[in-house]
Amino acid sequence: MSRPYRRTGDRPGPDPRHVSRRPSPYRLPLRGRLALATTAVFVVLGAGLLVLNWLSSRQLIEENRAVLLPAAVLTDAPAAEPLTPPASPAPRPPGAVEALPTTPSEAFEDFQDRVLNDLLVRSLILLAVFTALAALLAWWAGRRSLHRLSQVTAAARRIGSGSALDERLGLSGPHDEVRELGDTFDAMLDRLDRSFTAQRHFTAHASHELRTPLTVQRTALEIPLAQGRVPADLEPALRRALDANARTERLIDALLTLARGESEHLTPHPVDLADAAGSAAEDLAGEARASDVRVTTDLAPAPVAGDPSLLRQIALNLLANAVRHNRAGGTATVTTGVRGTRAFVEVANTGPVLDPEEVPALFEPFRRGAAHRGKGLGLGLAVVRAITVTHHGEVTATPRPDGGLTVRVELPRASGGRPA
Repeated sequence: MSRPYRRTGDRPGPDPRHVSRRPSPYRLPLRGRLALATTAVFVVLGAGLLVLNWLSSRQLIEENRAVLLPAAVLTDAPAAEPLTPPASPAPRPPGAVEALPTTPSEAFEDFQDRVLNDLLVRSLILLAVFTALAALLAWWAGRRSLHRLSQVTAAARRIGSGSALDERLGLSGPHDEVRELGDTFDAMLDRLDRSFTAQRHFTAHASHELRTPLTVQRTALEIPLAQGRVPADLEPALRRALDANARTERLIDALLTLARGESEHLTPHPVDLADAAGSAAEDLAGEARASDVRVTTDLAPAPVAGDPSLLRQIALNLLANAVRHNRAGGTATVTTGVRGTRAFVEVANTGPVLDPEEVPALFEPFRRGAAHRGKGLGLGLAVVRAITVTHHGEVTATPRPDGGLTVRVELPRASGGRPA
C-alpha cells in the first residue's frame, strides 16, 4: 500500500544551493523572454499599422487634392499674381517670422505636411505608451502563466536531493499543458517512491535475516577456540574466519543503519551534537591511542531535532573515519557549534593528500579513496549523508591542502536552546 503524500509547501526543502545548479545571472528568465517576444510582436505590428495609417492618410489627402484645391482657390483674393520666389533666397535674420505660403497650392502642401507630421508624432507617442503597457501586461501574464511551472521546478530541486520523494505537486487550475506536466511528474514520483521504499525494505529485511546465521557461525567458531579443542594448525584459519564473520556483522549493521537513515518516518527528539561528538570521542579513545592519533575537541552547544541514535551515528562515523584514515602521529579535530539557523559538527584529520575530484565519490556506498583501499567498509560517509539528508541538512567534504579531509554536517537548529 502506498504512503500518503504531501502537497508542495507542506514543509521547506533543503537549501537549493546544494541541490541543483543555479541558472546564470545573465540569462533572461522564460517569462522575461516571453514578455520581450510579445512586446516585439506588438512593436512590429504597431509600427506597421502606423506606417499604413500614415500612407493611407497621405493617399486620401492626395486623392482629395483636386476637390480641396479649387475651394481654396475660390477663397483667395482674385487676380492675385503669384509671387515668384528669388532664385537664391536671402538668409533670414534671427527672430524673423517664417514666410507664409503665397499660393493655394503651397498652402495646401503646407497644410498636408503639418497634418501628416502631427499625425506621425502623435502616433509615435501612442505607440510608445501602448508598447510600455503591452510589456507590463505581457510580463504579468507570463508570470501568472508560468507560476505553476515554478512549482514543478521547486519540487524537482527538493526531490533531487533525495529527501522529498513523498511530496506531490497536486497542481490545480485548467487542464492545460502545465497541468498535464504536473500530473505526469506526480505519476513518476509515485513510481520512484515505491521503488526506493521497496529497496530500503529489502535491504533492512535482508540484513536482519542475515544476522541470525552469522551469530550462529560466530558462536560455532568461538566455542571450540575458547575450549582449546582446535588443532594448532587449524587455529589460524578459524581465527581468520572469525575475523571475516565479525567484518560481515559490521557490514550488516552498517547496512541496517543506512536503510534506517534513508527512511523518512522518524520521530524527532531534542539532541545536542556536542553530546554526540563527546560520546564518539570517548568510544574511539582506545582505537585512537592504538593508532597513535591525537583527538582534540571544541564542543559548543549545537541543538538539533531528530533521531538520537542516528544523529549520534553521524559523529561516530565521522570521527571513526578521521581516526582510521589517518597517519601515525596525526590529529583528528572535532568541532560543534551554531551558525545562524544551522547547528553543525565538523571533523578534520591529517593524512594523505586527496584529489578534490575524488571526494564526491567517497559518499557513495562501498567507495573508498585511492589511499585507503582495504580500510573500513566504505559505508561510513554514505551513512552520514543518508542520515543528514533525512534530517534536512547538508554535508560537505573539503580536502586539506597539507593532507587529510574536513567533513562538515549542518542541520536545522532546534528552537528552545540546549536540549536535555
